[in-house]
Amino acid sequence: MTEHAGRRRPPRTARPNPTPKAGRDLPAAIGVGLGLLVVVLGTLFFLPLGFVAVVTGFACLGVWEVARALESYGIRVTIAPLMLASVALPFVSYFGGLEALLYGVVAGAFAILVWRSAESAEGAAPSIYASIFILAWVPFFISFAVLAMHTGVGQASIGLWPGGQAPQGVFQLMTMLLLVVANDTFGYLVGASLGKHPMAPKISPKKSWEGFAGSVAGAVLIGILACVFFLDKPWWLGVVLAIGMVGAATAGDLAESMVKRELGVKDMSSILPGHGGVMDRLDSVLFAAPVAFILFHVFENAH
Repeated sequence: MTEHAGRRRPPRTARPNPTPKAGRDLPAAIGVGLGLLVVVLGTLFFLPLGFVAVVTGFACLGVWEVARALESYGIRVTIAPLMLASVALPFVSYFGGLEALLYGVVAGAFAILVWRSAESAEGAAPSIYASIFILAWVPFFISFAVLAMHTGVGQASIGLWPGGQAPQGVFQLMTMLLLVVANDTFGYLVGASLGKHPMAPKISPKKSWEGFAGSVAGAVLIGILACVFFLDKPWWLGVVLAIGMVGAATAGDLAESMVKRELGVKDMSSILPGHGGVMDRLDSVLFAAPVAFILFHVFENAH
């Protein structure tokens, strides 16, 4: 990585597109999606520390993809402290909780500043801004998914959950994931068949208001069922969670689309067959995880 931020960026039309323009490989997409689902849910319920490791892997891959895309645009990021933060923050969240996560983010930002100060001054400002942006967007946001599993100081499980009983936070996290999947699935089904009014044509032309309505309707159904059967909560909380998750997931999807459009790439990478990059799958979760954590926290404190 020798290109510096101060070097003139290539014209917008000349930026390379590292991803193929071909359509999605549907069988590969289904196979990869099911495989990821098995790994995520399996570790979530039966090997909590393994789930933290999976989240950490996603964070590291996501940081690598965004850093790679930015460097193709001419912005060099401080990859070493970013990777260190990506490894540390999920584990810090699991063992230390919210306060430890916040301290970890501050330490990560400080490490970025110190690391970049040891290099040349050329392009320092864009490099620091971009690095802290990635720190907040990927490892910080995704660590909120792990926060739901934090059960208190000295109570974090290394192996299986004590007594084989997963804490309530695990079911809250599962509900968040189900709502994100519902957002994507129902939004695609309704949008592909009925979508006529683009939601953000300059950012994501295929995303329609009809698809958004389908996402809300499908997520409300899943949210109500999850609250009644998994969370033992009133049904109306499922409506609140569904609206919050669809709004957050849609914002996350649009945010990543905006970044990709600015950088001139179709997908962040091609590491996941039929899906594109890890960030192309995490974009919704990254925004949904902190919103879900806040909603559950507010509801628990209100009762």
